[in-house]
Amino acid sequence: MDIYHTIIRPMVTEKGTHQAGVSHGATKRMPARGGSFTFEVHPAASKPMIRQAIEKIYSVKVVSVRTSNRRGKQRRVRMNVGTTRDWKKAVVVLDANSHIDLF
Repeated sequence: MDIYHTIIRPMVTEKGTHQAGVSHGATKRMPARGGSFTFEVHPAASKPMIRQAIEKIYSVKVVSVRTSNRRGKQRRVRMNVGTTRDWKKAVVVLDANSHIDLF
């Protein structure tokens, strides 16, 4: 899969904007890290693929990647019942010296 097809879109929400601006100090177990950014990614994308795509596209250093598979919701239009598509969400935590200017 091409790295430009791995990332579908950044998710700009109120919660995501707040998390992007929060940086965390260093502890014994973890080094200092920057904010976390949320993206909608291809459902077949793995964590190493997402890390590589973010680092290449935005020229930043990724500390960790957390993923979540989201199930589509049921929607009804008059008598017909259907579902929205399933999708995958990735939360990417950046190094303390890195920042993405989208948020």
